[in-house]
Parts: sequence; structure tokens; C-alpha cells
Amino acid sequence: MRTATATVIALTLAAGIAAPAASAAGTDHTADGFWRMDGYGTVVALTHGTYQEYQTTAVGCLKGDTARRTGPGTYTVNGDVLTVRLGEDANHASVATASSAGHKQLHRIGSLPPTCTKHLSTDPVTSFDVFWQSFEENYPFFAAKGVDWRAVRAEYRPRVHADTTRAELFDIFSAMVRPLHDAHIVVQDGGHTFATGHPGTEPPTPELDARAKKFIEQHDLTGATYHRDFANGRITYADLRGDSRLGYLRISGFGGYLPQENASYASQLAELDRALNTILTSKRVGRLHGLIIDLRINGGGSDAMGLHIASRLTDTPYIAYAKRARNDPRNPAHHTHPEPIPVLPAHSPRYTGPIAILTGGSTVSAGETFTQALMGRPGETIRIGQPTQGVFSDTLTRRLPNGMAAWLPNEEFLTHSGHTFDGTGIPPQVRVPVFTEEEFTEGRDSGFARAVGVLGDRRG
Repeated sequence: MRTATATVIALTLAAGIAAPAASAAGTDHTADGFWRMDGYGTVVALTHGTYQEYQTTAVGCLKGDTARRTGPGTYTVNGDVLTVRLGEDANHASVATASSAGHKQLHRIGSLPPTCTKHLSTDPVTSFDVFWQSFEENYPFFAAKGVDWRAVRAEYRPRVHADTTRAELFDIFSAMVRPLHDAHIVVQDGGHTFATGHPGTEPPTPELDARAKKFIEQHDLTGATYHRDFANGRITYADLRGDSRLGYLRISGFGGYLPQENASYASQLAELDRALNTILTSKRVGRLHGLIIDLRINGGGSDAMGLHIASRLTDTPYIAYAKRARNDPRNPAHHTHPEPIPVLPAHSPRYTGPIAILTGGSTVSAGETFTQALMGRPGETIRIGQPTQGVFSDTLTRRLPNGMAAWLPNEEFLTHSGHTFDGTGIPPQVRVPVFTEEEFTEGRDSGFARAVGVLGDRRG
């Protein structure tokens, strides 16, 4: 039976593009007031030229991110731009973040909830309750992970009391979320951070990235007819030796494209375009018969940048995925309406031939949403390697009353059939080892070799 999500996506595909979540009109001060976000446990106040988020749970309310107005309906925070647009009436609106995919829907309310005007105690027990409740109301994957979150509370809350130290509370929080094996969950207290991932996988650290890059250059790209790094070293392109009709594109992240630590999203996107315009020239896309895209060590970043690259790899509009968020604090099975996310062909030269995508357990977050975006790409695309990490959602940042913080996912990225790869990761169609110690020692890159073979067999 066809799911509601599949129907939504099919109708959108028939139209050729995704319908906007809200009208383009009304991006000005008329949106001022108080809004409850559909999902995300968030209330937004638009007042005095600021965008102020409030993080709400049944326990209480804490201030979240603040952005300043920089134009009609636009607000800037940490170099990223939020755009607020009124809907068909003054009581509905949407907010979009430039670096993310999709929109969040807003519903006007008369005033801030009373809890958002009251002080929340900073004692350890209250911080525990906010931590537990934030996951209870927003995390969508307890059933899939086989974790009884209420049993976790029953086990750990009796250990917390007025004299519990921050270090003890940090250890308790870490122990609570460890069984979820979710790389998008982080517990932080100052310089102390706890994070984990899927068992048997290795995080995409700078050290692993550097080791893999050196290995590839020594064993795969020797003698390449063209070989260049771009975007602060995060992107590499090469025309392969012996066959300039095969290209190799390595992407280690969807961000960090400039050496400046606080570079704006717009400036990084411009740097990405400079790289793509140099790589995907009219001459090159005209002669390439195969492109290897290497995401095996990819730490994620901006989903929007992944969609931007995907737009250079198609001549036909299509749906990358549909995005929804958990939307009921009491029922993890309730979600926002799935929003189809489109890939629209760029106005620059595009490569539309066969692609081999290399993935593994160190392909994380935006590296996975980009992989998922290419799965629906018109044209031949094959996945080679190992399953990706299995974390797709944007992360909710949740501040705790005592100054600690937690990050957690609350979204799902759905396929045309309504399936999600959270937890399991996106499986390859061809399984080969990925940067094992044996491969490093023997100087063998099975994924690269298989990709060259597969694309070579498809040469026209």
C-alpha cells in the first residue's frame, strides 16, 4: 500500500519542484510577535529586531539561540541566515536556515508561555529532569534502538541529589545516552564532551582524514593527469591516470571551506562554487564518462551544500528526500507533515553521467544526506563500500539550567517509500572493505579499484 509520504513526494515530482512551505510575501516586521514552532520543542519571539528562541519542555523553559535582524525578514546568527516568511495569513509563518534543508512551521501565540518568564533552578536534580525530558519529548528513535527511556530515568535519577557534582552529573548523562550509539548525541560541559557512534565504526577525525588522503594520493592518484585540492583542502579532484574520462572527487565535509573559523555560510558557499566551477567545466563534463565521489571520510556539515553539489549532477529536477520532525511530546510516532526537498539543476555546467559513490562508517550526517540525495538522481548511480554511520537529522541544542548542554536529533530523512536509514545507515550496493588496517598495510584500496572497474565497464 502506498504511504502518505510516498503520495506527497509523487505529487511533488509530478509538479517538477517542491511547493514552498509559505508565501514569499510578508518577510518584514509584520511577523513580529510570539510563535510556537511545529515540532522542535521551541517557542520563538520576534521583537525589537531580534529572533529569540526558547527551549521548552514539561519541566520548564530556557533561552536558546538569539539572532539579530539584518534585513526584511532575515536574521543572522554565527554567519548563518534565518529567513522568516508569513504564510497565507498573519497567524502562520515559516523559518528557513540557509545552511539547512527545508522549513520549520510557526503558529502565532498571544504571549510567551508562563514558564518562559520564570527562573529555572540550577540544582543537579532540575538539570537532570530537563536533560531527560528533552530526550523524552524530542528523540524519535528509542524503539528502533531498543532503549526504554523511562527505565533509564528510573535507574539514574535516584543517583542525583543536591550535592551531586558536575563531573558526576556529566558521567550520569553520558551513561544514560551511551546505549543509543547515536553519533548525533553529544553531552558537553565546558571542555568536556561525550559522544559515541555506531559500534565498529571510526569517527571521521582530522587524523583519520589526513591518513586516508595521503594513502589515496600515494596509491590511487599517482600519475593523475590533473590533481588539485580546493576549499581549504576539504575537496580534491583528479582526472585519473590512463583514462582522463574518469574523474575522482573527494569530499571530506560540507563546510570548513575557508581557513577563517567563523566564516559565514554565504562565503563558504561562494568558495564551494569556485571549486565546482573549476572542476565541472563544460569541457570536462563533456568528456567524462564516469565520476567517483569519495565520501568515506566525511564529517558532515551543511545539508544545503550537499544539495548544491547535487544540483551540478542532474539535468532533471527531482526529490532528494522528505524531511519530518517528531511533533508530539507524548507520542514518538507523531511527526510533522513530510516536506519534500528538491534538487533543481544548476545554471552552470552539469555532469549527468554514471557516478560511483564510496561510503563507509565514517560517512556521517550531511555526508549521508548527500548520499541519500544522489540515490534518487536520474541517471546511473552506484554505491560502493560499507554502510554509512546512520545519523541524518539536524541536531537540537538543549541548554541545561546548570550551564551544561546536550545535542540530540529529532528529525527523519525519508525515502520515496517513507523509509529512514537512521541507525542502520545507507547500505552499499557493492560491499568492499573501507580503510581497514589490512588495506592500509597492503597498499590496497578495494573501493577505489571497484569503482574504476564498474565505471570503466560502462564506458560508451
